[in-house]
Amino acid sequence: MNRSSRTLIIVAVAALSGCAGSASHGDASEGTLWNPLNWSWSSLNPLSWFGSDLTVSDAGVGQLSGATAMNQEAIDRALDGRYTLRQGMRSDRGQVVRFWQGLQDKQVYLLVDGDSRVQRVTVSDPAAVTTRGVKIGTPFSELYGKAFGHCEQGQGDLRDGVVCQAPDSQHIRYQFTGNWHGPEGLIPPDDALKSWTVSRIIWQR
Repeated sequence: MNRSSRTLIIVAVAALSGCAGSASHGDASEGTLWNPLNWSWSSLNPLSWFGSDLTVSDAGVGQLSGATAMNQEAIDRALDGRYTLRQGMRSDRGQVVRFWQGLQDKQVYLLVDGDSRVQRVTVSDPAAVTTRGVKIGTPFSELYGKAFGHCEQGQGDLRDGVVCQAPDSQHIRYQFTGNWHGPEGLIPPDDALKSWTVSRIIWQR
């Protein structure tokens, strides 16, 4: 495909995206009839075709932050239509907790928890990276010399790993997982941990 053809396609899709955006200002029933699959028009943004890293910072995940409302429209907009969103519920200490999952190719890459606003975002997307350059697969040894003072055994949905506070961050933690055959519930020794890698990046308000 030559450059002029590629330009025409981008212009056409941008125009289509603009039309869809203007249509979304109607009432909710019109939106449902027009878009029964409930997927985001923002995914048609030509800029998203070339891909970009999802950035995790002290402020949040992408544009997702503690100020973001816990509804599909707000979450989708803050993530620039990167994921297909699916709502779910679970029981936590006798309470029903609602959450949103972000999926790509049927894989869950993001979990958003909160009440009326976003409280916690758990990221397992390989394309995600923190402002310090940490991503899924980063070894423990690149970030810590020892677990003491930084890490604890994961709890709840993070119980299958060790969770460590990110250096110089109040809002970011890393879950590390790897091989160890010691007693369940104990943090592995530092020699074993050094080869463990980041499996999830957790941002919490």
